[in-house]
Amino acid sequence: MREILIIGGGKSVTYIIKYLSENAQKEQLSIMVADKDITYIQNATKTLPHIKYAQLDIFNQELLVKYINKASIIISMLPATLHIHVAKICLSLQKNLVTASYISDEMKILDHEVKKNELIFMNEVGLDPGIDHMSAMQVIDRIRNSGGKMLLFESFTGGLVAPQYDDNLWHYKFTWNPRNVVLAGQGGAAKFIQEGTYKYIPYHKLFRRTEFIEVNNYGKFEVYPNRDSLKYKSTYGLDDIKTLYRGTIRRVGFSKAWNMFVQLGMTDDSYSIENSFHMTYRQFVNLFLPYSHFDAVELKLRLYLKIDQDDIMWEKLEELDLFSDKKIALENATPAQILQKILQDKWTLQPEEKDMIVMYHKFGFELNGKKQQIDSSMVCIGENQVYTAMAKTVGLPVAIATLAILNKKYTTTGVQLPIKPLLYQPILKILEKHHITFTEKETTYSGYNPKQLLN
Repeated sequence: MREILIIGGGKSVTYIIKYLSENAQKEQLSIMVADKDITYIQNATKTLPHIKYAQLDIFNQELLVKYINKASIIISMLPATLHIHVAKICLSLQKNLVTASYISDEMKILDHEVKKNELIFMNEVGLDPGIDHMSAMQVIDRIRNSGGKMLLFESFTGGLVAPQYDDNLWHYKFTWNPRNVVLAGQGGAAKFIQEGTYKYIPYHKLFRRTEFIEVNNYGKFEVYPNRDSLKYKSTYGLDDIKTLYRGTIRRVGFSKAWNMFVQLGMTDDSYSIENSFHMTYRQFVNLFLPYSHFDAVELKLRLYLKIDQDDIMWEKLEELDLFSDKKIALENATPAQILQKILQDKWTLQPEEKDMIVMYHKFGFELNGKKQQIDSSMVCIGENQVYTAMAKTVGLPVAIATLAILNKKYTTTGVQLPIKPLLYQPILKILEKHHITFTEKETTYSGYNPKQLLN
């Protein structure tokens, strides 16, 4: 039996375990899942065969080395900053490694030693990053192989609530880590290229610089830019491209409403609020407004944000119970932590509700002297609260890549991401069998259209 060690037992691991369990007998696999707290993942997957569970504190070096040494290949589903700790042990014990996270600078430094030891450290093989790379490179390579020249590439992904459970004014519920949603866009200006011109959007303007996309059968969405759209310019072989823009998908109207929190300062995570435990939601809102001996919090907020009485923005705020006397019950919390708590009260998926992943690519290119465009989209809806669309789209490609490496069907060494046809083609084919499919539409080349901007 060949043991696959999965370190980390979060919600994205369910589909990894499911896929590997289904293939365990044929592939002669034993799957070990190890984490400091294995309660959730053990309860979620306990009916699946060929699975073992173990409690593991990754900072217990002796125990971590023991588990890694026993395994044939390692999957790390830990928080991204902890992968390097596992990677260094994998390197010393000559073990291949798979993660779904972005390649960190620390991980990049290991590349020479990883190649020297003929190992594979495959990263960015989840959803975004992951499926976005593979589905994009499949079309980009096809265009280039036919003699085409890339002019434009736009790519957007979003985790949303499935349409049948979209029942609030924000058209949004948490489908992944709520903290990441609250802090999205912070840490520097968003940068991208449009029509050959570099563009930069500072955080305080980010959610008012959105664009529209249309996904067949699912309607209109809006997108706001990621912090660094240029990160993969050379990786994708797009050094001469005129437009390169990557972003996040939301339902139309979300970003304008979210911008209210940004302008108030509620998404700030850089300082703590004293005595926040006994503070009410209403008092929290009042912290960010001018003092008035006479005016109520509601009136001050309307005036500060210039919200008319008939504006739906006001209804969106009321829907969150922002003006209630509910207690925050978080000690010395940051504004961002308090906002997250308020939103989780209203935006947490209920047990019967399902999530949805939407991915959209636009490819503009010139072929035989003619400008052309391909729009490609993928929608995946979760099965339930265990086998969510997010868990499926993150976990399945991780599991498929792991088997490909374990079976030596992919042998290119080094610290890398899945942009080579030898890896992405078989992964995408298997994903199709699991109903993760892209629909392509050839259309008239539109280039970058400034009229799409939402003012």
